[in-house]
Amino acid sequence: MEGLDGLIERLLEGRKNRGNSGKRIQLTEAEIRQLCITAKQVFLCQPNLLELEAPINVCGDIHGQYSDLLRLFEYGGFPPDANYLFLGDYVDRGKQKSTGFYDECKRRFSVRLWKIFTDCFNCLPVAAVVEDKILCMHGGLSPDMESLDQIRDIERPVDVPDQGLLCDLLWADPDRDINGWGENDRGVSYTFGADKVAEVLKKYDLDLICRAHQVVEDGYEFFAERQLVTIFSAPNYCGEFNNAGALMSVDASLLCSFQILKPCSRGKAALLE
Repeated sequence: MEGLDGLIERLLEGRKNRGNSGKRIQLTEAEIRQLCITAKQVFLCQPNLLELEAPINVCGDIHGQYSDLLRLFEYGGFPPDANYLFLGDYVDRGKQKSTGFYDECKRRFSVRLWKIFTDCFNCLPVAAVVEDKILCMHGGLSPDMESLDQIRDIERPVDVPDQGLLCDLLWADPDRDINGWGENDRGVSYTFGADKVAEVLKKYDLDLICRAHQVVEDGYEFFAERQLVTIFSAPNYCGEFNNAGALMSVDASLLCSFQILKPCSRGKAALLE
């Protein structure tokens, strides 16, 4: 089996195929398994709260839309020439699914491979802070968070619990209509008001909270007087929304700018599967 560099080179062949018949890039189950094992080892060597330097590009939900991931790289530069932070929701609802990621793994490979993916995902770092000023997570804030060290101390691998700090970091949502904490319509975690955003920024001497987890029409959306931003990076989400996707670029001076992936027409999107 070829090495990791060879696999990456094959995956990047998608750049050549986006404009024509949309040739599918095939990896074997053994190749994917080895990729997951290698990634898992990398994740476990990293801290649970990543401490990152600018410049960096921050991306929100991808949802398996691989051709749009390549578009993001074309905007922000391909690794390793540019650094990226992805905020989660990598799989499940994009062009890379039948009725879900489990079903696709079972249909195309095996349930065993889905379990290997799950084991890998359970080792991912939970949150990140850029230059000690921009706190990033997938979902949002938690009433159980009393210090950033609590995030650092979460043991991995870990299954996401139904409640508590880790659950909230992955599932919570901002709500313009409340102060404090509210009930989340998702049936899990909480919603939080602008006052809680301001509290966290002041407590930890932060400038911005950056999260994903929700579709926003323009690819990014501010909350709490621009103290929190939601980034969503999957344009034409599920083929059902006419939303744009966005990439947030943080330069060395921590100036944040946004590059927009406009939604493609459905006819063109079909070519990118």
